[in-house]
Amino acid sequence: MRYYIIAGEASGDLHASNLMKELKKSDVDADFRCWGGDLMQKQGGILVKHYRDLAFMGFAEVLANLFTILKNLRFCKQDILQYEPDVIILVDYPGFNLKIAKFAHQEGIKVFYYISPQVWAWKKSRVNSIRRDVDRMFVILPFEKEFYKSCNIDVDFVGHPLLDAIENELDRLSKPDDFRKKYGLGERPLIALLPGSRKQEISKMLRVMLSMVPEFPDFQFVVAGAPSVPEEYYRKVLSGVQAKIVFDATHDLLRYSFAALVTSGTATLEAALMNVPEVVCYKGSSLSYQIARRIVKVKFISLVNLIMDSDIVVELIQNEFNYMRLKDELLNILDDNTRVVMFDNYKKLKIRLGGVGASEKAGKLMNAYLKE
Repeated sequence: MRYYIIAGEASGDLHASNLMKELKKSDVDADFRCWGGDLMQKQGGILVKHYRDLAFMGFAEVLANLFTILKNLRFCKQDILQYEPDVIILVDYPGFNLKIAKFAHQEGIKVFYYISPQVWAWKKSRVNSIRRDVDRMFVILPFEKEFYKSCNIDVDFVGHPLLDAIENELDRLSKPDDFRKKYGLGERPLIALLPGSRKQEISKMLRVMLSMVPEFPDFQFVVAGAPSVPEEYYRKVLSGVQAKIVFDATHDLLRYSFAALVTSGTATLEAALMNVPEVVCYKGSSLSYQIARRIVKVKFISLVNLIMDSDIVVELIQNEFNYMRLKDELLNILDDNTRVVMFDNYKKLKIRLGGVGASEKAGKLMNAYLKE
């Protein structure tokens, strides 16, 4: 089979690479052509475009790069026609991928979508294009199957591939002593700070998170640096504060942390799956927040609470994300009784996500549908 796979972000590269590994088990003649990253390339994919050249976030950035985005779309369509794939597998990245799905459908090419766009939160109108253009959807959140069922679309729930990614990483993660030695960390227990991946949110989130450092002298605070943000930027924010920073070691840091302060996003689920008690934090501009409140229709902002449909981790949003509330909630997750309850909820979360094996299940299902 000839597979054309499009992932536009680092997480998509990771999950698509694990999917490719599983597809090869069922299809020894699998041939891959990809938009993605190094991990997909390592699985034998011919890399057409790297996600570094595709990641435009926010309205202003998209507008400024509109010519490049349109050029990429034209090139992608031409490349698909030249390659003549048996199937196109789209991985999240909806702004680009839904346009490709429409094109592929019009050309009579089978379309699989792995990791659904968050249409249940906003832009529900996209469901119509998914129903029209996507042959099969493979979702990773349990409530998504019911959502699509309510829209008269039958989808496959395969479990969350992050469980696979973490499981695959366990053997390569640093040993505790090696990790502490490498980054000059002492013996005090660690509190991880995950302030996000973009400069604007890092500056907002990290300054408040760092205000906890003098309040908890028995702990060592360590920042997980985003690879796309220069170290000098963090150094300016950290100036005068006794905190360390690590790069390309977020899972190592979470594995050995006693607690974490985490900006809303996939990282909230990563912390939970690695059994780290956490406080979820978010603060945007007043305008952005007011707009989001009107168009995003969900009860929670963290994936952990969304999946469990319950507030099992505290979310500090906008004005609630302040020095006093953060101090109180951090004290709370350091308490043994709170931690026991949280660990029990994390176990239930993993069960609800279906356990490990999402990539294998998705690969087998795709192979079966292609043989029909």
